[in-house]
Amino acid sequence: MTGLSGRPIRVLIVDDSAAVRQALTRIIADAPDIEVMGTAQDPFFAAQRIQQEMPDVIILDIEMPRMDGITFLRRIMAQRPLPVIICSSLAEEGSETLLQAMDAGAVDVIAKPRMDTAQFLMESAVRVCDAVRAAVRVRPGRRMAAAAGRQVERKLSADAMLPPPVSRAMARTTERVVCIGASTGGTESLAMVLQALPADSPGIVIVQHMPERFTAAFARRLDGLCRIDVKEAEDGDAVLPGRALIAPGNRHTLLQRGGARYHVAVKDGPLVSRHRPSVDVLFRSAAQYAGPNALGIIMTGMGDDGARGLLEMRQAGAHTVAQDEESCVVFGMPKEAIALGAAERIVPLDRIPTLLAEVRRWS
Repeated sequence: MTGLSGRPIRVLIVDDSAAVRQALTRIIADAPDIEVMGTAQDPFFAAQRIQQEMPDVIILDIEMPRMDGITFLRRIMAQRPLPVIICSSLAEEGSETLLQAMDAGAVDVIAKPRMDTAQFLMESAVRVCDAVRAAVRVRPGRRMAAAAGRQVERKLSADAMLPPPVSRAMARTTERVVCIGASTGGTESLAMVLQALPADSPGIVIVQHMPERFTAAFARRLDGLCRIDVKEAEDGDAVLPGRALIAPGNRHTLLQRGGARYHVAVKDGPLVSRHRPSVDVLFRSAAQYAGPNALGIIMTGMGDDGARGLLEMRQAGAHTVAQDEESCVVFGMPKEAIALGAAERIVPLDRIPTLLAEVRRWS
């Protein structure tokens, strides 16, 4: 993939840490479709660089001298909207600030790369480059795209976390469960869906691609806005009516069942479909343990995570829904699911809350 004009995607890195600027530059140098057009140690130097040449994507730190990243982000969006990715160390005390950054117009949030282990550096490289590829396809204002990420050399499937679902799904019970997967653009889309739900909605488990600790702040924020309870999932949490569990960043979340009751397992593991948590892992577990009792929903996002898992859910008798292209920020994950025949229905974002609230009445 290249930029919209066929040339490499030009990235401006804005961070007061020379080590972080160097790490990001090295990561991007290995991607043939992305190039660093410049770096800046604070927003004032960045503004001067932008006057000379317009980047396709900005990678922006939050805490910097002279002007913080959120103030700079708001000025960019007011004067000349550009796709901006927040790159943060994600300290717990800063997680609410990151949510403010998303509200101010940031396309995505990624963790700062660490050089301490080869494994973490490799995973950081995958995440950074995929975020840039998704960001360049997001049009400020309308925010629509139709792109899929470059495949990494070794891309694990849900087999890395649990075996394929059995051919015969588990018996139907009276309790329904909803599993949702989303990525780029999902934070605002999920907020719209969950705020529209009544307090007695079926239990929900969500994988939204987010860095570690950001998910806890996101869940707390939604909990204060919604009639249902929203929390970051913990190992063993029950899936209950009127509750939504959000998979914690950097850990896989699986649906499990004991008798007629559902709960979640939160586990470590490798990247699956380039992600941890992975939508494919959640959806496969729903196919195994819920079968026809489940509703699977795949929403806006880059790449194909969740497409195969949604197909497995449909093959196990679950109802399946994909968000339509018109309402997606990035029409990647739903597009791939639709191409596989995984989606029973294709609907706009504003139709999803109604379908979710009505799931108990589906035959």
